[in-house]
Amino acid sequence: MIVITAPTGQIGSRVLDALLDGEQNVRVIARDPDRLTRKARERAEVVPGSHRDPDVLAEALKGADSVMCLVPPDPRADDILEHYLGFARPLRDAVKAQGVKRVVGVTSLGRSWGTHAGLLSPAFAMDDMIESTGVAYRALAMPFFMENLLNQAETLRAQGMFFMPNTADRPLATVATRDVAAAAVRLLADPSWSGQHTVPVISPDSLSPDDMAQVLSEVLERPVRFQQVDGETYKATMMRYGMSDAWAQGLVDMATAQSDGIYDAERRALAAPAPTDFRQWCQEVLKPVVLA
Repeated sequence: MIVITAPTGQIGSRVLDALLDGEQNVRVIARDPDRLTRKARERAEVVPGSHRDPDVLAEALKGADSVMCLVPPDPRADDILEHYLGFARPLRDAVKAQGVKRVVGVTSLGRSWGTHAGLLSPAFAMDDMIESTGVAYRALAMPFFMENLLNQAETLRAQGMFFMPNTADRPLATVATRDVAAAAVRLLADPSWSGQHTVPVISPDSLSPDDMAQVLSEVLERPVRFQQVDGETYKATMMRYGMSDAWAQGLVDMATAQSDGIYDAERRALAAPAPTDFRQWCQEVLKPVVLA
């Protein structure tokens, strides 16, 4: 039995759909089961509720061999560390109590960075807590999600610009969520692995925001320009959109760590990149949204 948390998110929904096409028994924890696809409702066991709830996790993990751990974002959270650990603690306890053999988590590159890295640091704390159980664990370590640019589709359409607090000419490792999901599916469908390891999932190219703007200009066939926003302005803008002070500051601190090179060591050591490069993703995912 494979248990999927956050099964309606960008990664969880892809993992779930792929596993349902196989022969695995799948169970999902869903806060809103109505958001699941018909395929999921018909083929998977559904445990209603949140995986922050120990009772929900205890029920969902009965007889489970493997668990996919995803922490859904909450931009209104007042404490970003507690947001992550609020999901990690009950998972830790349920994994031990139910005898789960394997856990696959989604985390960040740069765990050995050693200093605060905004929204990335709580993910590292989650990894530590899960590993403390002794369970076999694979931490899928991500850089910057390409899908973050979908949030700026309207700005790209109307102004031909996108904005981030990252340094304009500093290369930034990226990844497409479909490649993260594919890596998770391979691990969840494989009952043979053991031990605890980090698995970087990184696209073949490492582009600065200025480089991304050049690719976007070519793909969209119109001029696109990147504008770096200072941290204070970016934070204030995010808070105007309803983010908490803590979450907005976490984004700023994360961008600082990215620009300072938190992803660099693992990016250089990567043996086999994920298949989707930035240009391909822009062609297949971003362009249809921007031009819709």
